[in-house]
Amino acid sequence: MSDTTHTNPVEDSQLAAFRKSIDNIDAAIIHMLAERFRITQAVGEYKAKVTLPPADPAREAKQIERLRKLSEEADLDPEFSEKFLRFIIDEVIRHHEKARRG
Repeated sequence: MSDTTHTNPVEDSQLAAFRKSIDNIDAAIIHMLAERFRITQAVGEYKAKVTLPPADPAREAKQIERLRKLSEEADLDPEFSEKFLRFIIDEVIRHHEKARRG
């Protein structure tokens, strides 16, 4: 048997503090994503108006390369960052295609 006393997670003040920080970060991420999608929606509407294609593979590749580098600098797994960004890009392209169809 271990000598470590296990506390109830509900009563653990350190765990509660960590979780509060996580909750705050999650809220910030949601608000930042919402703002990003507001801007990309405007981009999609503009692209539709001036008849540009919904996707820009060259820009996407540059963004992925830039964010992989930022991830490495931030000590975050670049593979995870690329998957996350690819998910966002795919959703943006879907919105741009929808804007193009009217």
